[in-house]
Amino acid sequence: MNKRLLIILLYILPIPALLVSLFIGPSDAASGGEIFKSVFGFLSGESASGNNPELLNAVVFDVRLPRILLTFLTGSALAVSGCSIQAIFRNPLTDPYILGLSSGAAFGAALAMALVFIPVQLSAFVFGLLAVGLSYFVARKNGNVSVISLILSGIIVSGIFTALLTVVQYFSDPFKLQSIVHWTMGNLHNAGWKKLQSSFIPILAGILIMFIYRWRMNVLALGDDEARTSGINPEKDKLLILLAATLASSSAVAVAGIIGLYGLIIPHIVRMMIGPDNQQSIPLNFVFGGTFLLMIDNLSRTVSGFEIPIGVFTMLLGAPFFIYLIKKTNIGWEQ
Repeated sequence: MNKRLLIILLYILPIPALLVSLFIGPSDAASGGEIFKSVFGFLSGESASGNNPELLNAVVFDVRLPRILLTFLTGSALAVSGCSIQAIFRNPLTDPYILGLSSGAAFGAALAMALVFIPVQLSAFVFGLLAVGLSYFVARKNGNVSVISLILSGIIVSGIFTALLTVVQYFSDPFKLQSIVHWTMGNLHNAGWKKLQSSFIPILAGILIMFIYRWRMNVLALGDDEARTSGINPEKDKLLILLAATLASSSAVAVAGIIGLYGLIIPHIVRMMIGPDNQQSIPLNFVFGGTFLLMIDNLSRTVSGFEIPIGVFTMLLGAPFFIYLIKKTNIGWEQ
């Protein structure tokens, strides 16, 4: 397929995906025809009609719509953050999960949920940033950070925060424990306008910074020496991009739980399709990352009589798809 046509299709893809997702759900109160009339009436300014218009509007606009938007934002945040982190560390194996960001943010959010008086969003961001900082500090030696050291330190830090998360679960009361366990599996069943409002600004702020700095990522991917000769301060830019990735990812983790390795898989899929240029891949990770997670969430809601955590589906579906692509396509990192 022509590369330009593929890029256009990827940008258009979220529109039908968002619309189709409104029609997917277990509710018997909202048939396809009634949902179509409700959405058309909302867009045209007319009042809803039918046997129970209040219930229909509640299902469509208070349950499904905020979940769809939150799922899209979560997928976009993880994908863009993963792509940015891979670029600044020049390592195709790094992502928010491997660097410990997800585990740190998960511990911070679980701690806030257990103690109540701590803001979940702030706690997730602080501990997510702490986890990445620890990974980078442990891996740094003689002013340099090697690829292997960064991955190993990230695995160790991730293990530490996972253990701390277990401690929080162990000492939590049964009601809070149930919420924390469901949340750690990656779950969006409690999505609503309140969660969307709390995560909307920090996620978009982080993504906007990474979007603005996407051309600098191409320079940083060449190495620190090359970046300095181009008039760029690599340490400063890496720190700012890392803060933006932490803000977006931790905000997504705070509302959606742990969605493992999503930030690793999606950037590679996008890179296989359009190449390693971050000026193109950052916005495409935004649209494709959000759309792909939305499709997975639709499956998790409909494949059985009860909802399966979305974090399970991201690995069961994403990993085989990634293996297939890596066998069939040049991964593009060395180009």
